[in-house]
Amino acid sequence: TMTASFPDTPGNTGPTAVERITARAAELGEGLMIHRALPTRQLRMVGAWCFLDHIGPVTFSAGQGMHVGAHPHTCLQTLTWMIEGEILHRDSLGSEHVIRPGQVNLMTAGHGIVHTEDSLPGTRRIHAAQLWIALPPRFADCAPAFDHYAELPLWTEQGCTLTLLAGQHAGYTAPTRLYSPLVGLDITSPQASTLTLPLHPAFEYGILPLEGSVGIDAERFGPDELAYLGLHRNGISLELSPGSRILLLGGEPMNETIVMWWNFVDFSRQAIVQSQQAWESNAPRFGPVAGGEGRRIASPPLPWASR
Repeated sequence: TMTASFPDTPGNTGPTAVERITARAAELGEGLMIHRALPTRQLRMVGAWCFLDHIGPVTFSAGQGMHVGAHPHTCLQTLTWMIEGEILHRDSLGSEHVIRPGQVNLMTAGHGIVHTEDSLPGTRRIHAAQLWIALPPRFADCAPAFDHYAELPLWTEQGCTLTLLAGQHAGYTAPTRLYSPLVGLDITSPQASTLTLPLHPAFEYGILPLEGSVGIDAERFGPDELAYLGLHRNGISLELSPGSRILLLGGEPMNETIVMWWNFVDFSRQAIVQSQQAWESNAPRFGPVAGGEGRRIASPPLPWASR
């Protein structure tokens, strides 16, 4: 069971030391390497962000690619941020959309949704981040939805290029449909640079270098080393190496304990059991995906008894 944990203690009004969390490397089949930065034993969530996979960068040999069969989600949003390559998203709502570099796909699972993900023929290189956002209880059972964002707030500052994926920052607001106070920011630095960012003291923050490295509070973090900043910070100074790219995530800590298992998020084990049984029994809650026929991924056995 994965549950939220909040390292700050009541009465702690100053920023905590930066915590270093190394992402776990895994292979998702067909040579697709990912690094999972959330959840880990040290840190389950950053705000409502409850999952972060850094996909690639990977170069496929001819005829290979990324092909993820039909699988379900509940009580969460998936946010895909494309850096290189193109991926075709299809889902049980009938959505069919190609995501290209600089764009975001946002799928709101709510009560239940099914999707497939495939790199386009001829795509030889994939680099992306896939994130999950836990929906708060009052929205967890909402109707599923899919949104594609071809244009996001993009600006340059102190020698860096910033793209706002979610929430608000520096007077900009991303169009992304959100249900919790969050921020997601992609930052690239072609040259060595120092970037000072304002932060919201009520938000907890994490920074993940995707390429290059970043210096924070006299410590340096390389690719797939998540820097957890905690709460109570009004700002941060980042020392970015040449050719670096980092992802900054923040949000108000979730007060509710969530349960995560396989592709499901919920608020009790029993709800997860019900979702798994609905998926295994082909219940209408999890409809078919056009183009996903014959590629339905079976769920692994549940880690808990169903009664």
